[in-house]
Amino acid sequence: MKIAVIGAGAVGGYLSAKLAAAGEQVTVIARGANLAAIKTRGLRLIQEDGSEVHATNLRAYAHPEEAGTQDFVLLAVKAHQVEAVATSIAHLCDERTAIVTLQNGIPWWYFYNHGGIHAGRAVHAADPGGTVAAHIDAARVIGCVVYPAATLIAPGTIQVVEGNRFTLGEPDGTESERVRTLAACLLNAGFKAPITADIRGEIWLKLWGNLTFNPLSALTHATLIDICRFAATRELAATMMREAETVANKLGIVFRVGIERRIAGAERIGAHKTSMLQDVEQGRPIELDALMGSVVELGALTGTPTPCISALYAITSLLARTLETQHGRLRIS
Repeated sequence: MKIAVIGAGAVGGYLSAKLAAAGEQVTVIARGANLAAIKTRGLRLIQEDGSEVHATNLRAYAHPEEAGTQDFVLLAVKAHQVEAVATSIAHLCDERTAIVTLQNGIPWWYFYNHGGIHAGRAVHAADPGGTVAAHIDAARVIGCVVYPAATLIAPGTIQVVEGNRFTLGEPDGTESERVRTLAACLLNAGFKAPITADIRGEIWLKLWGNLTFNPLSALTHATLIDICRFAATRELAATMMREAETVANKLGIVFRVGIERRIAGAERIGAHKTSMLQDVEQGRPIELDALMGSVVELGALTGTPTPCISALYAITSLLARTLETQHGRLRIS
């Protein structure tokens, strides 16, 4: 398969290295020092057990228009970065190309093929100006929920913290030929790639943790295990989860695990810094609107109060703006 990966950070690099090592025709769209490293040395992947994969049989470009059309495009940038690449994705597509969205949070296509009174509605927090929807046909989309944790430790070098599961699903709940083909590619590369008929439920289950632990970690500089074992933040996380679950329930989502089990799962990951905390420490823009703003928006849509989520969203948004305007980063040392 011809597979383009837009964004060769932690997750994109993890996928690119393993897929290329398995023999797929992988093209990476990257930038800066990361692009230079991949062009020069390929991708180095340090796996959970310490073994390494060194993939050199891949192509790397700065711009999608250099790469040609693909069978699959894996959109591996963060949610707030999708708008910047959306206008150029058409260069990678012919009539059959599928676009796989790997962002955390509620996606812009959430209500595509949704059915019911909200069918076709835009999610403004995920796509404020409508640019993404205007340039990416939702009919091309395969949803993907990313469960592994990984870190880009140096240009062209990714370290896997834990996990290898990428859950796939069509927005209409069908098990299409294209989603089966993609799952087979991922399985061949050593990933777990279950196909679900309820990709929105899977999105909410992942979001449940992200919308609580990410801002809590960014504000407190604590790891997952610390947040879960400190009574006050554990209770705050549970309260935020209850608010989000009520919103999701009103949209027809039923969570397959309970709140305590979800928190326990985060606790088991241990002393891991969330991606949002890592971004605060590095002075990078942080992923907020798709994780929190979207839930506040959907709360308003369904008439559901979200006081704790809204409060944390406001505080974390101000932190993000302060760091951006001051060109700063924040790290405890």
